[in-house]
Amino acid sequence: MPTKQQFQDKERKFQLLFEEHPQPMWVIDAAERKILEANSAAEVLYGHTREQFRGMSLDAVLVNEENGPASGSPRRHRTSNGRIIDVEMAQHQIDFGGHPAQLVVLMDVTGRRQLEDQLRQARKMESVGMLAGGVAHDFNNLLTIIAGYSQLILNALEPGSPNHYAAEQILKAGERAAALTQQLLAFSRPRLLQPKVLDLNKLVTGLSTMLGRLIGEDVDLQLVLRPDLGRVSADPGQMEQVLMNLVVNARDAMPKGGTLTIETANVELDETCSVRHLAVKPGPYVQIAVSDNGAGMDEATMARLFEPFFTTKGVGRGTGLGLSTVFGIVKQSGGNLDVYSVPGRGTSVKVYLPRIDQPAAVEAESSRRHVASGSETVLLVEDDEIVRRLVRDTLVRAGYKVMDTSDPLEARRLSGSYRGMIHLLITDVVMPKVSGRELAEELHGRRGGMKVLYMSGYTDNAVVNMGILHKEVAFLQKPFTPATLTEKVREVLESGGRTSRAGE
Repeated sequence: MPTKQQFQDKERKFQLLFEEHPQPMWVIDAAERKILEANSAAEVLYGHTREQFRGMSLDAVLVNEENGPASGSPRRHRTSNGRIIDVEMAQHQIDFGGHPAQLVVLMDVTGRRQLEDQLRQARKMESVGMLAGGVAHDFNNLLTIIAGYSQLILNALEPGSPNHYAAEQILKAGERAAALTQQLLAFSRPRLLQPKVLDLNKLVTGLSTMLGRLIGEDVDLQLVLRPDLGRVSADPGQMEQVLMNLVVNARDAMPKGGTLTIETANVELDETCSVRHLAVKPGPYVQIAVSDNGAGMDEATMARLFEPFFTTKGVGRGTGLGLSTVFGIVKQSGGNLDVYSVPGRGTSVKVYLPRIDQPAAVEAESSRRHVASGSETVLLVEDDEIVRRLVRDTLVRAGYKVMDTSDPLEARRLSGSYRGMIHLLITDVVMPKVSGRELAEELHGRRGGMKVLYMSGYTDNAVVNMGILHKEVAFLQKPFTPATLTEKVREVLESGGRTSRAGE
C-alpha cells in the first residue's frame, strides 16, 4: 500500500504534467456535466481563465451536444469570444481528489477541417468543370450556327421587313445563351482575361445608373467609396460581371425592398484572416463589398453557396451560376472572397483583389472597326459541317476564296496540290486524327508565308493545356458572329507577323 508521501509525490507529478502539457486538458465530472479543472493550454485555446473554468457547465462550451464529450469524431466547441472551433477529444478515467472523474485531452482541428472542406469543394468543382468543358464544345458550335446565320439573314433583310424583328430576336437569344455558357465555364475553367489597372471606384460609379435600374425603386442603393482607394489588376468586363451578379443576388434577397450597399476599402490580409474559399496570400488588398439587409442564409445554405446550379430561388428565377461565376473570376484574378450572413438580418459578400501601386489605365474611346472585304485565299478545316459551312459562306460573301474540308488529312492534300498562295489557315483546335496545332505546324513548314487562325468551342484552359494558346497565336473563341470572324480574319491577314489571341 503506497505511503502518504508516495501519494503526495504522485499528485505533484500529475499536477506538473497536467499544468505544463502543451495539449489543452480538462478534468470533468461526467455525471454533473461540469469542468473541475483546466490547464494553461486550455486557457489559451478557449479564452477562459482557470477560475472561470472551475465549476463551468459543459453546456456553456459544447455546441449542440446532448450526450457530453465522446472520443472519436470532432465536436464543435464555443470559445469565450463566441468563435466556433472543431475539437477532437480523448478521455481517461482518473481519481481526482478521491472522487471518480475524467481526464479529457483536447485537440483543436479547426484548420484541418477547413482544409478538408476546401479540398472536397475543389474536387467537386473540378469534376463539374470537366463535364462543363466537354458540353461547352458542342454547345458553342450550335450557338455559332444560331448567331451566325441569324446575322446573315439580318444583313440580307431591309429594316422594315416583317422578318427583320424575328431574326433580331433569334440573334439576341443566341447572345444570351452564349453569355450563359460563359457563366457556366467561368467557375470551372480559367478564361483568357485581359487585365488592366483598374480604379474600382470608377467601375462602381460607371455602373451605378444601370444597377439602380436593375434593383428597382423599392431597393435603396448606397455607395460608400473610399477616396484614396488603391488600384487592382483585373479584367474590367469580368469585374462588372462580378458586381452585377452580387447585386442581383442581394436584390433577390430583399423581395419587399431594403438597402443595398456597395463599399470599397483598402485592407491588409494575413494567414489568420477567415476567408472561406480561397487560401489567403498575405499582403495589401482592395475590398469591394456588396451588402443587403434581406433574408440572410443559414449554415446549410452557406455550405453550398458556391456550388454550380445550387439556388434557393424559385423555379425559373435562377440558374445557380451567379456565385459560381463570381468564385471563378475572383479565383483566377488572384483574389479572395468571404461571405458573412445572418438569417433574417442580411448578407455581406466581400471580394478582395491584390492591391498594386500603379496608376489606373486611361480608357480610350472605342469604336467598331470597319470590316473590310478581302480577296485572299483561305484554307478552312472544321469537323462540324454546319459550322464549316457558316464560316465558308461568311468569308465567300466577304470576297475571299475558300477551300474547306472536315478532314486534316484532306487539308494536307489540298495544300499540296494548290499551286497558288494560301494566305490563311483557319482550323479548329481539336479534331479527330490530327490536332489543329499539328496540322498548322506541318503546313506552315511548307508554306512559310501562310498565317494561322485557331478557333475552338472548348474552354480556353483546355486549349492552353494542349499547347495551342500563347502570346503569339491568334485564337477565336466560339461562339462568334460573322462580323467577329471577318474582323479577326482581316486583323490576322494585315498583321506584320503572328497576332495576339482573341477572346470572343
